[in-house]
Amino acid sequence: MPQKFPRRTFLAFAASALAAPKISFGAVEVPSVLDHILLGCSDLDRGIDFVEQHTGVRAAFGGVHPGRGTRNALLSLGEKHYLEIIAPDPQQPSAPDLYALRKLDEPRLVGWAAHPGDLVQFAARLRGAGLAFDGPTPGSRQRPDGRLLQWKTLNLHDDQAGLLPFFIEWSADTVHPSADAPSGCKIVRFEISASNDRYFEKVCKLLDLDVPVTHAEKSQLRASISAPDGRILTLTS
Repeated sequence: MPQKFPRRTFLAFAASALAAPKISFGAVEVPSVLDHILLGCSDLDRGIDFVEQHTGVRAAFGGVHPGRGTRNALLSLGEKHYLEIIAPDPQQPSAPDLYALRKLDEPRLVGWAAHPGDLVQFAARLRGAGLAFDGPTPGSRQRPDGRLLQWKTLNLHDDQAGLLPFFIEWSADTVHPSADAPSGCKIVRFEISASNDRYFEKVCKLLDLDVPVTHAEKSQLRASISAPDGRILTLTS
């Protein structure tokens, strides 16, 4: 089990890099470490309809997450990137609402996942840096066709209200969802916006996240998806 540290440890660790020169991620539009983005909604069918209305592509039902109270639908956003539409599972009414999905009036981004490579090695690096986390933890989901998807995840104790990702490593015998989910859409931009943007640039550098960070009064995730007909769907948290 990783050692637990208070939130101020994370903040102090990131703040220690502030004296370094300002980091530039160049012309990066879509982070290479981006695995998928999560579009939360209170009803899965309405979430699927929302995405189809704006892109012309209908996401495919993915399955349920037993014990987590959610189910999802997936849409490929290009190689190794995909959109996960996630909503409460009506068959699990007593499960915790981890993303407060039942309270959402309209679809919005509720998080994202990054793939840093070997999670055991990544965990060792975070532990050495004094960062608090849980995992790697195994997970799985059975698709409607019976195929079992398997993965491991690692979660930071302080993900800055979802602006920072959770980390995922897919099993070697699992087909990445982007490979066979409905295609045609591409993610063309993904970024973190924050009033303390310089701080997030340093944190992303420490975590090897090549994600653009922009200045804005409201802190949020922002993703732009190109539809087959050229329309752009912009999603925010």
